[in-house]
Amino acid sequence: MSERIINILAKDDDLSKKILLELEDKLGEQGFITTRDFNKDAELSIVLGGDGSFLRSVHQNDFPEVPFVGFNTGHLGFFQELSIDDVDRFVEEYIAGEYRQESLHLIETNVSYEGGSERLLSVNEMVVKANNSKAVELDVFINSNYLERFFGDGLIVSTPVGSTAYNYSVRGSVVHPKLECLQITPLAPINSKAFRSLQNSLIVPPNFIVRLEPKKRYEGEIILLNDGEETIFKDVKYVEIDMNYKKIYRIVFAKDSYWNNLKDKFL
Repeated sequence: MSERIINILAKDDDLSKKILLELEDKLGEQGFITTRDFNKDAELSIVLGGDGSFLRSVHQNDFPEVPFVGFNTGHLGFFQELSIDDVDRFVEEYIAGEYRQESLHLIETNVSYEGGSERLLSVNEMVVKANNSKAVELDVFINSNYLERFFGDGLIVSTPVGSTAYNYSVRGSVVHPKLECLQITPLAPINSKAFRSLQNSLIVPPNFIVRLEPKKRYEGEIILLNDGEETIFKDVKYVEIDMNYKKIYRIVFAKDSYWNNLKDKFL
């Protein structure tokens, strides 16, 4: 029989370390081999922490096909379905196969700048802003169709699962993760005689490309916030964002976990 390996990726705090030791003990008793480092041959990765820990684990391990499950030892924990009191239930139900696997689509951003280009993948969202808290002016195209000249703090392009993250905090729409789409949400759009920016979020199909072109005087320093991680690009020509074919996976135990999570975290 082949080894059954489970990664346990824990945040560096006392509560996460306590749950880590408990999981190692319980899973070891059931014949699993646990590792505190990421092993691509594992059948499951358990993340202990909050949503930030989940996102870091996914990014640092290059968006692996190994499914994830989360224990919430952080603050919000929207990705982290299980609580610190669920260790015994988790082990029992995992061994019994009483869970389902969900796939989460990623979004891909291609940024072109003077002298090069870069490709980035996101779980939640990509945010395009100007540096030093300045307003940014962007020509917005959807599948080569000119939509608007946006002027304001920036634009968020989010996945359905990311709709409850930064997007939600600026009054974007909550989108169920079963839907395949992108959401464009403005950050402090300016509406005046000179600029007529959309004031609300816009939902577009998954096979559409969102193209953002900074106007000349804003090309110098554009910030991309990729799932909260900031990168500054100079002399940006354009930013193109669309839904990528690549997915990540998580396992879910409760039948109505999404609605319970939404209610528990936000209502």
